[in-house]
Amino acid sequence: MTHDAHVHDLGFSHDLPRLIGRRRMLGILGALGLAGAAGPAAALDCVALPWETAGPYPADGSNARSGQVVNALTEAGVVREDIRGSFNGRNGVAEGVDLTLELSLVDAAGCGPLAGHAIYVWHCDAEGRYSLYDLAEENFLRGVGIADGSGAVRFRTIVPGCYDGRWPHIHFEVFRSAEAAVSGEASVLTAQMALPKDVSAAVYAGDVRYEDGTRNLGRISIARDNVFGDNSAAEIAQQTLVMRGSVAEGFAGTLTIPVDFTAERRVMAPPPGGPKPQRAGD
Repeated sequence: MTHDAHVHDLGFSHDLPRLIGRRRMLGILGALGLAGAAGPAAALDCVALPWETAGPYPADGSNARSGQVVNALTEAGVVREDIRGSFNGRNGVAEGVDLTLELSLVDAAGCGPLAGHAIYVWHCDAEGRYSLYDLAEENFLRGVGIADGSGAVRFRTIVPGCYDGRWPHIHFEVFRSAEAAVSGEASVLTAQMALPKDVSAAVYAGDVRYEDGTRNLGRISIARDNVFGDNSAAEIAQQTLVMRGSVAEGFAGTLTIPVDFTAERRVMAPPPGGPKPQRAGD
């Protein structure tokens, strides 16, 4: 496929008026596995998420494919809750087990909500392919959400596949505002969320659309992953989705994302390693 991403006159800013102010609720204690804690006095850990590589397939304007800059953030319709389908003139739909992401953006200093901040998420499809790169004619499994007054953001997507050399994961970038994302300002956090092993294994074994998932998951552990492997146990716990549901009915995944605004911003290239070097670190 040779269709490259295009820059459009209408883009991210076109979508903002209908998104800003939308309020969604998120159980922060549930996201951290603290639902049984004794009342509000039980403090959230709020472990700041570590900076991670954006990998080679971010489509955020930072790299190119076939000589053309790839930037999904400039495309009309990128602000959306349901990211399973392609948008802005593309028609493909990513198939897989449904996943509802319930995210909470907070300041690592005190766990206060980051209302109005934007988060851009992207991940591979059930077969481990990335839109706008492996699938150049599609832009599904990419989208931007705006945090409501409680810091909550919601996406509808699918459980990502597991390709050789990487633990199952979802990429994201957090921006100070929607305007910051569309104007090309630097993110305040670029990181990845991990999927739990038990859910991943159940999905890959129970759905034929994840053809190589079981084999690839069996070859990797989160401790040996070239992105998550050098994080502390507390950091890995903080960045791992808490998931509930079933393969037949789909899953909900919750995660609190603490942003450390005092941390040094790191621009990280994909690290070497893994059976497929061209895919390592993505």
